[in-house]
Amino acid sequence: MKKLAIYTTVLALCGGAFYAVSAAEQAAPAQPAPEAAKEVVCFESRKGASEVTQRDIKPGWPNVKCSPKTGAALWYGDPYDGTVPMGKMPGLDKIPEGHAVIKPRSEKLALMPMCGVSCHNGVGPQFSPPTLPKGKKPVPLPTMEAMVPDLKDLQHGRGRIWCMDCHHTTQRNKLVDHFGDPISFDQPQLLCGKCHGDKLRDWRDGIHGKRIGEFTSTGKKRWFTCTECHNPHNVQDGARNRGFVQLQPEPSPQLPRGMKDASHEKLHPIPH
Repeated sequence: MKKLAIYTTVLALCGGAFYAVSAAEQAAPAQPAPEAAKEVVCFESRKGASEVTQRDIKPGWPNVKCSPKTGAALWYGDPYDGTVPMGKMPGLDKIPEGHAVIKPRSEKLALMPMCGVSCHNGVGPQFSPPTLPKGKKPVPLPTMEAMVPDLKDLQHGRGRIWCMDCHHTTQRNKLVDHFGDPISFDQPQLLCGKCHGDKLRDWRDGIHGKRIGEFTSTGKKRWFTCTECHNPHNVQDGARNRGFVQLQPEPSPQLPRGMKDASHEKLHPIPH
């Protein structure tokens, strides 16, 4: 009888504890599910042209830090993230192979598949004109103007050039040089240099444009190409495109976790 009484008491105590826990769980308010981290995207030189999504290369070490005021890239954890070697460029033969890299933009151009495959594929007059343009005089194209509004009042060249001066006649997903040969959209400097030779020279010599990476004469660098900073379709469209928007000065970004100071920046790699 004593054993039976002990077992009964233990069961009663366990049941009471279970009931208390269940009641507490029912009374406690439901905890909201943790929110997913918001994706941070910042622009590098021009909004909509060269943008990068923030992610961790390793814990506490982001690939890029963005300005909380402007959304511009302030600091790179890996300046070569997503880059490929730049193609052949006249005047840059002395740069070691792979030391000049760019970030390809072809896959980010939304109209590229339509231009080269869906529309101008040479199949049927409903998609491609039966004959190629015979003159240089611009012809209004409502479909293209609807897709790219800047074309309606194209200011580039002050009315002296038109689409086919820059875009290849038959390969619409390519640009074109003076000889009629195609140019990749990832090397727009070869196109822009047709008219802007002085700017191409300055860009090639490091005077014009932007580069990040190793600051030595032969160090590996990421080169920013023309259209990453300039929009060729509205380059002269009113006062808003006369120069770049001025950014407010900001304090330097915090150093990554594990880096005590920035004394490494005081070391100059070139003896002088």
